[in-house]
Amino acid sequence: MGERRRGRPRRARAGRPAARPLPRRPPGRQDRLPRERPAHPDDVGGAERALDRPARRRAESVDPLRRRAREDPRVVGRERERALSAAIVARVRTRGRAAGAGAVTAAIVLLVVSVAVAVTLGPADVSLVNVRDILANHLGLADIPVKAAKDAIVWEERLPRALVAACAGAGLALCGVVMQSLLRNPLAEPFVLGVSSGASTGAVVIGVLGLGGGVLGLSGGAFVGAVVAFGLVLLLSRFTSAGTAGVVLAGVAGTQFFSAITSLVVFAAADSDETRGVMFWLLGSLEGMRWDKVALCAAVVAVGGAVCLLSARALDAFAFGDEVAASLGIPVARLRGGLLVVTALMTAALVSAVGAVGFVGLVVPHAVRLVVGLRHSRVVPLSALVGAVFMVWVDAATRTLFAPTPLPVGVGTALVGVPVFVALLVRRRARG
Repeated sequence: MGERRRGRPRRARAGRPAARPLPRRPPGRQDRLPRERPAHPDDVGGAERALDRPARRRAESVDPLRRRAREDPRVVGRERERALSAAIVARVRTRGRAAGAGAVTAAIVLLVVSVAVAVTLGPADVSLVNVRDILANHLGLADIPVKAAKDAIVWEERLPRALVAACAGAGLALCGVVMQSLLRNPLAEPFVLGVSSGASTGAVVIGVLGLGGGVLGLSGGAFVGAVVAFGLVLLLSRFTSAGTAGVVLAGVAGTQFFSAITSLVVFAAADSDETRGVMFWLLGSLEGMRWDKVALCAAVVAVGGAVCLLSARALDAFAFGDEVAASLGIPVARLRGGLLVVTALMTAALVSAVGAVGFVGLVVPHAVRLVVGLRHSRVVPLSALVGAVFMVWVDAATRTLFAPTPLPVGVGTALVGVPVFVALLVRRRARG
C-alpha cells in the first residue's frame, strides 16, 4: 500500500503544483544524429559553422545585406537586381560615351577632309598639294612658291566660302536640335519662330525699296528684320500664354505676316533685276564670301554652340516635359526663354550672312539621333559637325554641277533634304 503506482502524478502538497508526466518518445530518439551534419574536412570553415557560427556573426556585422536577408530573404533578390541594373547602366553609359567620342572624332576628320576637297572643286585646276602649300604660306609655316592666281582662288574665294558654309550648317543644325527639344516637336526647325520671313522682309526692304541702304547693307537689313520678327512672335506668344503650342502658333502667324509683306514689296517693285538678285540671295547664296564673314559666323556658332552644350542635360529633361524638368531643379521658364533668344539670334545672324537655307536644322538632328541616341551631350556636338559637312558638300555640288550659273544653296539643301527626311521617316516607322 505504501508503494505508489508508476505513471501517476504525485499529489500536490500544500502550496506546490502537481508534477506533470514526461512526454513519451519513440525508442532511439536520443541516439539519432543531430539535424546539422558534421563539418567535412574539406569544407573551409565547416568546423566553425558547426560550433557556434562566429564567422556568420562577423560577416553580418560587416555586410548589412546578410543581416537584412535573415530578416527578409526577398532582400537578397532585390539587392542583386539593383546591383545588376546599376552595372548594366554603367556599362551602357561607358560604351555610349566611347561611341559618342568615336563618332565626334570621325566627324571632325570628315569635316576637315570635306573642306579640303571642296576647295579643290571648280573650273580652275587646284590640287590638294596646292591647298596645303597655300595654307602653309598664309599661316607662316613655310615659304613655298605658288602661282598668284591659285593663291587668290583658294585663299580669297573658295576657302572662305567653304568655311562659311560649314559654320552655317553647324549653326542651323544646333538651332534645330534646341528647337525640337524645347518645343517637343520633331518637325520644329530654326525658322519656326518667323526669323526667316522677317529676314526676307528686311532684305527686300533694303534691296528693292532702298530704305536705309546707306546705313544698312543687305545682310544688315536681314538681321534687323529677323530680330524684329522674333520680338513680335515672342510678344504674341506671351499674350497667348499657351506654352510651347503658343510659341509655335505665334511663329506660324508671324511667318505668314512677314511673308505677305515680302510678296507685296516684290510685287510692287519696278526694278525686276534688283528683285531677282534679292530673291536669289534669299534662297541661299554663298557668293562673295570674305574672311570678315568667316570670323562673324565662326564667333556666332562658337558662342551658341557653347551655350547649347552647357544646356545639354537641361535639354534631356525638357524632352520629358516641363514637370519633369522642374522636378529636377531646372528653371523651366527662364531657361527656355534664354535658349529661344540664343537660338533666334544665331539664326538671324546666319540667315543675314547666307540667306534662308532650309532642311538643315530639320533633317540633321533626326539623322544624328538615329546614330548616337537621344542624349544631347552627344547629339549637340555631332549635329553641328554633321550639319557642317552637309552644307559643305551641298554648296560644292550646287556650284560645280550647275556651272556657270550656280544653283542657290537653299534649293540644293531642299533637293537633298526631302528624300533624306522621307527615308528617315520610313526607317523610324519600320523600327516601330
